[in-house]
Amino acid sequence: MTKIKGKNDGPGGRNEHYDIGQRKNIPRKTVVREIERGDHSGAHVVEVNGEKYARDNPDNSTKDNVNR
Repeated sequence: MTKIKGKNDGPGGRNEHYDIGQRKNIPRKTVVREIERGDHSGAHVVEVNGEKYARDNPDNSTKDNVNR
């Protein structure tokens, strides 16, 4: 499973782009679409104020969170 890392590059530190393994600066909408179709089993989508964002599935580790 490839780790998803948020870039905190939007207003207020929101993630507008993500890095996924060797893939860099992937737009949020693309990452959300990939998660929704099941491409990233360790992540899920949350909706905040009408916008969808990538989140890691809960576990006991913080080192693999989208926002490290």
